[in-house]
Amino acid sequence: MKRSFVAATVLLFLAGPCLADETAAIGKAQAAATSWLALTDSSKYGPSWDEAASFFKAAVTKPNWETAIKGVRAPLGVVKSRKVRAAAFTRTLPGAPDGEYVVIQFDTQFENKAAAVETITPMHEKDGSWRVSGYFIK
Repeated sequence: MKRSFVAATVLLFLAGPCLADETAAIGKAQAAATSWLALTDSSKYGPSWDEAASFFKAAVTKPNWETAIKGVRAPLGVVKSRKVRAAAFTRTLPGAPDGEYVVIQFDTQFENKAAAVETITPMHEKDGSWRVSGYFIK
């Protein structure tokens, strides 16, 4: 029994810094997501592309992004409320290179859609910043 207690204590001690790092990452990623969402909420679609992750920019051109996001967001109307449903740190995502990501889901109420789930995925860039690499509305 003592051996398992010692092993569990050592594991918790070793995992502690990782959990603290992930918690800090989630906070920074949420701040980046909130800032980025403010641009899309204000119909500043070009600047939202400018502020996105390099992975995002490589996947879609600025004009294509502006057309696509306008087509999705404009019919929904203004945001009436948004709150975090979940946020999870991960190092792997399907179709994306390994790295540091935070997948954030928001319960969002739009003027013309009472219940939506926005999923936004900031990634940790090489320059140390957190930038949005993906955005979906369901």
